[in-house]
Amino acid sequence: MSSRYSPVLLCGLALFAGACSKKEPPKRPPTPVSVTTVQRTTMPYVLTSNGVVEPLQTVSVEAQVSGILQRVAFSEGQDVHVGDVLFQIDSRPYVATLNQARGQLARDEAQAANARREAARYDALVQQGYVTRSQTDQAAATAASAAAAVEADRATVAKAQVDVSNCTIRAPITGRTGSLLVRQGNVVKASGDPLVVINQIQPILVRFTVPQSQFPDIQKYYSANKALTVLVSPSEGSSTTYNGTLSFVDNNVDANSGTVLLKAKFDNAQGTLWPGQFVKVALQLYVDANALTVPAAAVLTSQQGTYVFTVDQKNSAKMQPVQVARTVDSVAVIGSGLAEGERVILTGQSRLISGAKVSIKGAGGSTAPAGMGTKK
Repeated sequence: MSSRYSPVLLCGLALFAGACSKKEPPKRPPTPVSVTTVQRTTMPYVLTSNGVVEPLQTVSVEAQVSGILQRVAFSEGQDVHVGDVLFQIDSRPYVATLNQARGQLARDEAQAANARREAARYDALVQQGYVTRSQTDQAAATAASAAAAVEADRATVAKAQVDVSNCTIRAPITGRTGSLLVRQGNVVKASGDPLVVINQIQPILVRFTVPQSQFPDIQKYYSANKALTVLVSPSEGSSTTYNGTLSFVDNNVDANSGTVLLKAKFDNAQGTLWPGQFVKVALQLYVDANALTVPAAAVLTSQQGTYVFTVDQKNSAKMQPVQVARTVDSVAVIGSGLAEGERVILTGQSRLISGAKVSIKGAGGSTAPAGMGTKK
């Protein structure tokens, strides 16, 4: 009987021995991570947009009198000041007209003086009965007509003086000239095509829009503090940031785009902002002196929302849902889900699950705010 069952027993013993010989799987080593702490810092509250630089003023310089252009007194692209001579039109026909008007005025003034004397004499004679009342009235009417002619002549002289003055075209504003649209020797016409366009670029404006959903915040802080700070930087090229102030809020919401037009004024002392340039805009509404912050890189997103990994005292990772109020540059402002001083994993989160052991390899980055930011 022992020989009958011996093969089965031998197989069972072999399987049992093989199962006992298997080793337990090695424990997963701690995941190396870097951490930072949740801090309370001073953070600006900003709204961002894209904007376009535009001149503070634009003037199309036109001739007010017709004539031959004798001289162009500036170069294209030159900075000019209000009152500077830009063009000179041949003034000789207008000087002649002025002299003629002055001669007519002198003649009519002499006739008017004589008519006044005649009227005075007739007024005295009618008292003595030497002339009739009708003759006296006629003399008074002649004097009044002569006086009216003098007034008309004076208006003609004034008009002629204005025409002579308009032969010299001066800069109406301080700014930079554009392309010259007419050349010396050309005949220009009164109120015709522009001769040159002048843009005032110091100071200068930046035009931008914000969604109507953000308009209540703008109304609140703009009415309380007119000097709201606006920061701009070129969309391409230089990373320099320029400071200005909000100067205009439109009085209506664009029904087509659902946005509100705003403008900010900048000194532009160096002339670096240029009309037509595209810029990135950040409107700072207020500064939160006690914002709870972490580096934006620590915040992850899943289908359930945003979250971070925190580290407890036993160096175990924990998935913690958070609400991000806004992001300012590389800093996330936390609305809820974290407390000051908690340790948050900054790098290595992609290899983590909740409850995993971690080894901290270094401190995280700074959460100090930068100049511009993004509202999410």
